[in-house]
Amino acid sequence: MRIFLAFCTIIMLWSTTPLAIKWSGEGPGFLFGVTARMVIGLACLLPVILLARRKLPIDRKAWLTYLAIAVQIYGAMLSVYWAAQFIPSGWISVIFGLTPMLTALLSALWLSERSLGILQFISYALGLAGLFVMFGTALDISRDAAMGIGGVTLASFLQSASSVLVKRIGAALPSVTQVTGGLLVAVPLYLLTWYRGDGVWPDTIPVQSLLSIVYLGAIATTIGFALYYYVLTHVPATKVALITLVTPVMSLLIGNAINSEPLNEKILIGASLIMGALLLHQYTSLLGRKVKKGNAMTRA
Repeated sequence: MRIFLAFCTIIMLWSTTPLAIKWSGEGPGFLFGVTARMVIGLACLLPVILLARRKLPIDRKAWLTYLAIAVQIYGAMLSVYWAAQFIPSGWISVIFGLTPMLTALLSALWLSERSLGILQFISYALGLAGLFVMFGTALDISRDAAMGIGGVTLASFLQSASSVLVKRIGAALPSVTQVTGGLLVAVPLYLLTWYRGDGVWPDTIPVQSLLSIVYLGAIATTIGFALYYYVLTHVPATKVALITLVTPVMSLLIGNAINSEPLNEKILIGASLIMGALLLHQYTSLLGRKVKKGNAMTRA
């Protein structure tokens, strides 16, 4: 029952995060919104580290891990927040559905993992087709919307690259330690970016924006992260990956219902192609594991 509740909570958090990201920057600006979120997240995680009496390692592998995670926390998140100014929030989650496929592709290139086959290439083709449909829909809206699609695609790549780099470094640090270390690297960069890019404390912060920032920093960044790794510990990774199939659909529906975001035929086609690509990718990954397990049993 606990795992089921945690699973449902993660879906809820990941489905509402894109809309909260969009709202958090609509008053004080996206730079203030993302910087405030990360500062709040770090302020919430540091007491956890202290109460658990965990030390942050400072050896070479640990620092490389923190830097790799900062690629996601700073690079990917900054790209998402910038892009959220131009596109509906539901699109963010749909395009981020490409992340597992990008991670597998980069793992094959950087970690020499044998994860590329005919079905995988078909899934990549479907994903690209869905992305092109979404891009064409964005062009129908405005050039800025197309730039927003590009920003989220870049963010997906940076998040995938961060995951593969962490795996390649292989420091085997606890998850909370990894994120705290990554935030310690990323937060000063955010503060510097905000100071150079804006540097003006907003006179007023709309209640909607303020609640979104607090929600993202205190809940989505901390509780959501902890629950994700809790589920990952008790549930096979293939089942956890199903979250990425559910959240884009939920995000589109939530954005349409709460924020009156467009949901036309082209958007549904593009989202369906990307979700189909992810489903095929997950199926081929599961099939590959079964084949490897069968070969291992045959040798034994």
